[in-house]
Amino acid sequence: MNKQITKLTLLASLGMSASVALAQVPNNDGYLFDTRGVVARSGFGLCWKTTRWTPAMAIAECDPELVKKPEPPKPATPPAATPKPAAQKVTLAADALFDFDKAVLRPEGKAKLDDVTGKLKGMKLEVIIAVGHTDRIGSDKYNQKLSEKRAEAVKAHLVGKGVEPNRIYTEGKGEKQSVTGDKCGKSDKKSKKLIECLQPDRRVEIEVIGTK
Repeated sequence: MNKQITKLTLLASLGMSASVALAQVPNNDGYLFDTRGVVARSGFGLCWKTTRWTPAMAIAECDPELVKKPEPPKPATPPAATPKPAAQKVTLAADALFDFDKAVLRPEGKAKLDDVTGKLKGMKLEVIIAVGHTDRIGSDKYNQKLSEKRAEAVKAHLVGKGVEPNRIYTEGKGEKQSVTGDKCGKSDKKSKKLIECLQPDRRVEIEVIGTK
């Protein structure tokens, strides 16, 4: 009789402890927890399960084989590579651009520039760099100004063909970057022969930078 009472008391005690524990762990009533929130275990170290337990309630410390492992994050898709600017350098023949001591485009020079603007079609233009040059005849100061005027003349023509002004950078180099070198002799005395020989120095170089 006393043993039966003791057994009933123990079961009632376990039931009360389980109720208290389950109240502390409302998100999972598939297991028995003690008052500390720790899963109750049998003498064999197994977790006590309630009659409401289902595999979906499995926790890692009791049933690790039933717990779904999180899928590893998928590698981020690398951004598409942006095309690198392709430099297209165009050197315009000086004799087709300017006469001696002039910064006014000749008809042949305009045709050359029109050819350049035609090449801009199909390109995403970044910048156009126009650099003016002169021959060695004349003072450094005068030639510097003349080279700048030639570059500006080229810019004005390109703008007239629809190129945005802020896309064109102009610069003058004067007589500093001669392409004839010593081919025409060392004399600076102006003569028809010298002027003709130095013609390649009277040029405007154009560099077009953009993406195709």
